[in-house]
Amino acid sequence: MNDKTSQKIILLILLAFLWGASYLFTKVTVNDIPMVTYALGRTFVGGLILWAILHLKNQKLPRWGRIWIHISVMGIIHVSIPYILVALGSATLDSGLAAMITSTAPLFTIILAHMLVADDRLTHAKLVGVLVALGGMFFLLSPSFDGGLKVGFVGALAVLGASVGYAIGNVYTHKYLRGLPSLVGPTAQLIVATAVLLPISLVFERPHQLPLPTSASLLAWIAAAVLSTALAFIIFYRLLEIASPTYVGMVSYLIPIVGALLGLVVLGEQLSRSTYIGFSIILSGVMIANGLAVPKFDNVLSYLVHKLQVVTGLLASTGDTL
Repeated sequence: MNDKTSQKIILLILLAFLWGASYLFTKVTVNDIPMVTYALGRTFVGGLILWAILHLKNQKLPRWGRIWIHISVMGIIHVSIPYILVALGSATLDSGLAAMITSTAPLFTIILAHMLVADDRLTHAKLVGVLVALGGMFFLLSPSFDGGLKVGFVGALAVLGASVGYAIGNVYTHKYLRGLPSLVGPTAQLIVATAVLLPISLVFERPHQLPLPTSASLLAWIAAAVLSTALAFIIFYRLLEIASPTYVGMVSYLIPIVGALLGLVVLGEQLSRSTYIGFSIILSGVMIANGLAVPKFDNVLSYLVHKLQVVTGLLASTGDTL
């Protein structure tokens, strides 16, 4: 294993940890800090750090023009709204479950890309993967239907909405924001998100009138901004410089696993067996849709059964052990 390969592996794992940990940080803060204010803290601090790095590298934000319309759309749809929705969902969901639900983002990206991107159409494998993952999503959320809709179902829908926002952002970036220097795009988006969230927070949540959060909430809030926002973007774009987009995309499979394990170890969350099974089905569907799972189309069923047994058994045994 050469140095470049080692660096790619380390950065991929670190990126998965930082983004996976964001669900833990959100869960810790959600009871003390209102959701819009929480999102504002992430965008303001994260944007400030990235802007300072751009300044040190003698890079500048784009000049005012049409591109800022696209940046503003991304700042709202890909940053502001998902951050708020994840915080909203975390009020009623375990952090691990929230992380698992957002693993559906690549599926929504595939569907939207088929409709909006001329050279990225649905194939048979993608269609099968999407259908499999949708079945897993139903399995994942099925406990929320027991005895009528539960409060957690609303939270799950909120996190699912965040996944849709991330998917829209992925497709929108592909169409309108390609070619920007690394870190310029996310810095500008975080600045726009801050400008949008600040008046909403001050008018509707009035954080200056609320009691101070606990030290744990403050630390988690700072960690979400510095680690899961600013540092994660830096690592993400560094990884893009040395690895292929397909390799970088593997982080999507690691984030929910990291999120679930952190919730289990740090918060003592105990997810149901149906949650693990549903997530395993979703993960298998995403891998099929991206051509990473099934070498031959007629082996789909046997492959899925094998992977479900392996992943479900591993997660369930981990939960029983801890």
